[in-house]
Amino acid sequence: MTSYTPATDLWLERSRLDGMMLGAVSYGVLLLLTLQAVAAILSRRRHGNGAVYRPWLLAYVVVTFVLATIGFAANLKYTEMIWIDLRDAPGGPVALIEGELSYWINVMALTCYYVMEWFMQALLLHRCVVVWNGNRYIAIFMTSLLLTMIALSIGVLAGASGAVFYNINTQLAYLCVEVGMTVAYTLLVSWRLLKFRRGLEGFVGSEHLRTYNAAVTMVVESAAMYSVLGVIFIISYALHSNISNLVLLSISHVQASSQLIIIIRVAQGRAVGMHTLPETGADSVVFATYKTEDCTVPSSKSRGTESTAVEGKSSLP
Repeated sequence: MTSYTPATDLWLERSRLDGMMLGAVSYGVLLLLTLQAVAAILSRRRHGNGAVYRPWLLAYVVVTFVLATIGFAANLKYTEMIWIDLRDAPGGPVALIEGELSYWINVMALTCYYVMEWFMQALLLHRCVVVWNGNRYIAIFMTSLLLTMIALSIGVLAGASGAVFYNINTQLAYLCVEVGMTVAYTLLVSWRLLKFRRGLEGFVGSEHLRTYNAAVTMVVESAAMYSVLGVIFIISYALHSNISNLVLLSISHVQASSQLIIIIRVAQGRAVGMHTLPETGADSVVFATYKTEDCTVPSSKSRGTESTAVEGKSSLP
């Protein structure tokens, strides 16, 4: 019986095509969450005991989504080129997959996702600095990670033309720094919130303390999705495994989605945010998951929302 199986690296081709399908699913999730985030931000009104959301947060949501859309569209077009437009190219689909950075459309997609990740990591930096009340050492540490990540991504783009993506060692370093920054953010913010919780033990009821547990859970859960995928991608990339193709086209969408989940919860009053107390002028961390009739910070205008006074200077999305 004659075999119709072509003499090619089928696992490489299948992983690239399946990765594009997973990328489409993750982009659909990102689209849905973006619409929810925009609706939640626009519907949020200024309240005496609520958070005030500034135009920059809406701009962040729109800009990251536009970058993701351009990157996804470019990857989708190149997928068509691999198996349709350029199917008779020397080496066939395997050569096109391995030499994808020889085509400007892939370099553009990579650039869009890099810039998108700059915005996302900058938002993590902002949140971390606000929670740590502008601590100089925390700000320097997180800023150094962000600048290192940006420098490495520029280095990858500078040498991308014609290179084999999985042979770029700078890309591996970039991935390690990016995932490391997300893990550092998770640990720092969680530790800070738990420190607030310990400081209130014995002064407030357990129902108030559960609010901090909910906030920590939200931070950890949102970072876990991206961190797990990031570790899988780093290992598979370092081993030159085709498993990396299953993750590559989805990982930025997952990272953006995890941040949108926090933004939506805060905008809907179901998570942690920041606002200024009308009587004291001090910023406060607000946990709107649980509502009570009493407040830990007395204020006639803040009754019905549990608050813990914290010095800060801006809103925490």
